[in-house]
Amino acid sequence: MRSEPRTLLAKLCDRGKLTYRRFDKKFNETGVRLFGNSPNNPTCGETQFRRWTGGKLTGLPGPETCHVLEAMWPGYTAAQLFAPPPADDPQVSVFDLEERVQMTAREAHDGAGATAAASISDNTIDELRDQVVSLARRYHGLPAAGAYETADNLRREIERHRDRTQVPFQQQTLMILNGQTAALLAVAAFDLGYFPSARTLARTAAVYGESTRFAPLQAYADGTLAYIAYHSCESNEALSKARRALSYGGLGAVAQRRLHAIAARAYAHLGDIASARRTIRLSQDRGDARDELHDEVGGEFGFSEERLAMSNSTTALLMGDAEQAETEAGRAIALLGQRAQDEQSTHVLAGAAADLAYARLLSDNVEGAAEALTPLWEVPAERRKTGVVVRTARIGRHLARPRYHGSPLPSQLREQVEEFTRVSPPYRLGPSAALLSIGP
Repeated sequence: MRSEPRTLLAKLCDRGKLTYRRFDKKFNETGVRLFGNSPNNPTCGETQFRRWTGGKLTGLPGPETCHVLEAMWPGYTAAQLFAPPPADDPQVSVFDLEERVQMTAREAHDGAGATAAASISDNTIDELRDQVVSLARRYHGLPAAGAYETADNLRREIERHRDRTQVPFQQQTLMILNGQTAALLAVAAFDLGYFPSARTLARTAAVYGESTRFAPLQAYADGTLAYIAYHSCESNEALSKARRALSYGGLGAVAQRRLHAIAARAYAHLGDIASARRTIRLSQDRGDARDELHDEVGGEFGFSEERLAMSNSTTALLMGDAEQAETEAGRAIALLGQRAQDEQSTHVLAGAAADLAYARLLSDNVEGAAEALTPLWEVPAERRKTGVVVRTARIGRHLARPRYHGSPLPSQLREQVEEFTRVSPPYRLGPSAALLSIGP
């Protein structure tokens, strides 16, 4: 059975449900109201509070402390507060009820205020969305390291705002933006040669897509996981991821184009040439369906015609079809040439150039390969991403074959390839990436 409080102060605190933390907050606020925000204001430690409410105090506290307590409970003197509670004092009950009503009113008001405060401006969300869209659309023109840093800063900013809102719609929107940022981080990590981290970030994006029921994000993340898988010599896993992504509803034609291109590459890795050719044809189908990520945001989330042509040229090389590879690579370069200079992707141009050169090498056209590689050497070191470095390293391995020993042009090209890859971020930061034989 609960014992009777030893002091009136204890009884009032019990009735008002004032734990030490709440008492201390009220005590300090009252002190500021009475004496201003001064470092000399009276304070009350938890041990002292236990002594006050436990009836263990000899005498009274200092006058300023008494003043604060009396202001907290008007109608009572400090001496009454530290004395045992009256056996039957109707004033206590009346005061307790009044205090409880006041406290309930304050708590209800503060709760409503907290709920109102636990949201952010829609303009803030619009600004964050604009930043994500801008980064996705500028990604092709940024060094991978710079894109990663920008995306990571943006991720932190989105997280900070997620902690400030409890509005479900705002939380949902910020989770989608966070997922898009994670997806861009995954691409940047891959481009730098950090495959394990890229995989983790892509899975993070997939989780956000699944949690928010935003299928385009989930599909994009699974597509990224697919090409990370076949770069990691896990072709069956790559095909499984691509197929799963294609099964999601709500995808636009661009999303399906990207996923078919990735699946075609996986089939080619597995040696299933018939399926690879069939899937290439599927990737070239045109449709009118659109979605909010691949089409509305676009940029790195999109999959342009020239990027498709570059991807299919690489798949053709894996199938041993040099003629188709040369056609597709040439088409990618021609399509890029139709775009404004600031809209041209250095990565796609360099990748297509490398594929074109390799296709010509397979036809023993070394001079033609050297000509095709001309734009490759102009790519700044910081923009040499994994896909380009992988393609270029493949050329170097081909030129190292005995048949080219002693030939000046192949030797020169091989030296250029070695220097090109040596100073690239994937070679310096994730050298295993540069040893792989394929590219995205």
